[in-house]
Amino acid sequence: MPIRTNRGRAAVYRRLWGFPLRSPRHLVATGIAVAVLITAIGIAVPQFLGNKGGDQGPAPVQIRDPASTRQSSAGPSSMPMSTRLTAPLVQPTSAAPNPDALNTAKVWAQAWVNHPAGITNAQWLDGLRPYTTEEFLPQMSTVDPANIPATRVTGDPVATTSYTSSLQAVVPTDGPKLSITVSQTPAGWRVSGYDQAS
Repeated sequence: MPIRTNRGRAAVYRRLWGFPLRSPRHLVATGIAVAVLITAIGIAVPQFLGNKGGDQGPAPVQIRDPASTRQSSAGPSSMPMSTRLTAPLVQPTSAAPNPDALNTAKVWAQAWVNHPAGITNAQWLDGLRPYTTEEFLPQMSTVDPANIPATRVTGDPVATTSYTSSLQAVVPTDGPKLSITVSQTPAGWRVSGYDQAS
């Protein structure tokens, strides 16, 4: 028998919406039915839309090179996008040891071993400042000159690696040998690092 009044329709709707709340059994049955319906929709919709690549996983990510994103006025390029470096990184050029760099290493080492009793760190750094890069001086400010075991340089520096813009040399002292890195700067050759040589 058809429902002819609004009051009758409201009663039917109340019974439908109230069904899950009548008992715990109705609530569980409604939850299961909704879960099955959502799963069926999730499976059926991609098939209706024709998604054939669902089993292949995510698409690979391409990294674009900014230089290759420029397009000519003729239209898009048919060349594939580059995802790796096509040229090797620039390597420093080997060169014969620069005499000025070796001299800087020797003079710096002489200033490094010059620490008479009672000298402060600031006084010691003043002796190193003309031969040291500005970036390396703050690291040198943490060195206590009283802890330096060497008191004199015992030989000439020997280059271990040499490039056009930097050099690493070993300077012998009456304490440990020093491995000194000298770099070319706008102000000339300056020491940019040192360590105890093995």
